[in-house]
Amino acid sequence: MAPGRLVARALALPGLGERLSSAPLHVIAVGKAAPAMTAALLQRPEVAVASALVIGTYRPADLPGHVAWCEAGHPYPDERSLEAGRLAQARVSALSPSDHLLLLVSGGASALMAAPIPGVSLQDKQAATRALMLEGADIHELNALRRHLSAVKGGRLVAVCRAEVTTCALSDVVGDDLHVIGSGPGMPDPTSWHDVADMLTRRQVWPRMPPSVARAVEDGVAGRIPDTPKPGDAAMARTRGAVVGRAADAVASAAAAARASGFATIILPERVTGEARQSALQWWITARAAATAHGGRVCVLSSGETTVTVTGTGRGGRNLEFVLALVGAVADQPDTLVASLGTDGVDGSSGVAGAWADSTTRTHAEALGLHAPEHYLAQNDSLRFFEPLSQVIRTGPTDTNVGDVQILLVHP
Repeated sequence: MAPGRLVARALALPGLGERLSSAPLHVIAVGKAAPAMTAALLQRPEVAVASALVIGTYRPADLPGHVAWCEAGHPYPDERSLEAGRLAQARVSALSPSDHLLLLVSGGASALMAAPIPGVSLQDKQAATRALMLEGADIHELNALRRHLSAVKGGRLVAVCRAEVTTCALSDVVGDDLHVIGSGPGMPDPTSWHDVADMLTRRQVWPRMPPSVARAVEDGVAGRIPDTPKPGDAAMARTRGAVVGRAADAVASAAAAARASGFATIILPERVTGEARQSALQWWITARAAATAHGGRVCVLSSGETTVTVTGTGRGGRNLEFVLALVGAVADQPDTLVASLGTDGVDGSSGVAGAWADSTTRTHAEALGLHAPEHYLAQNDSLRFFEPLSQVIRTGPTDTNVGDVQILLVHP
């Protein structure tokens, strides 16, 4: 999704354009798409921005110099993320009832803007999140923990704000839930301390929680620490939000490109989730059946976001593992290609967007002396398999993020 199109879509929302032009507008943009979305907003003549704070992974050349910029850590928060959280809190606290706060939130915001609750250090919060991530927790579970350990997530950023607040979000999560995208700094939180405790029990990670985190969750369950703001709370009465970009938009654009190249297109309605290597095999059965039933040149598309339970020490990501798990299946299917990529251009620790494989991949790997795919899966080292084959997808940062896209091409 191009940032200019996203901003135009946001301004076209019923009543939003009028609201943004009726009061002094202050912008806080956080996430991988934050710089591009802010730059596009500032180019709109009908919008008068009084101030803007942008929190992202790198500053692009087209971001105006007068915009306050804060580069922060991703995928794990760092000291810069703490500074970003402090800056955001200070700006929000200074607004008056006659102001309007516009939050532009996109994927990566959870790590980029951090402010742990009292008694929990950034290092402890990182350790807790990493332990949960390594157990294959999905974004909903991770963000439930992040919201409750944060003074800015789960609506806490704006709970003390006297201005009207509008969140416009670019969704990178399955379900396009505003409470989950970026951990919902401007939205009430429907989850509770009890939900967090139940999730830690279900994932069996209590023993790996830092003492300060375990104590905070226990205190929260006991009512000794306030919960996050909930839907219907008076503190959230001046907030509203909308999703202005989602995975379905990326898939629709990919389908249009496939049709322009002479492929019939099929979009699978089921979002792809779960453990990458397991979800890949189920996806292959469904996608291949759809392609076979249609016949001819066909492109099957889907979207979603899988997870990886990390047990090895290699470099890779969920998209690379997804494709690696299919190398054996696609080897027996001539004229067939599978691919998976992250729309932000970065897949895990790999530095690439994703990978592709076709019927020649396995024999090509054997000719290069590479191990079987299972060896690299066991080490979570999928990049070491695909890079020598030149079968990585390298886009660089795309300034957007709407999750992952999976592709099956059949071209007889």
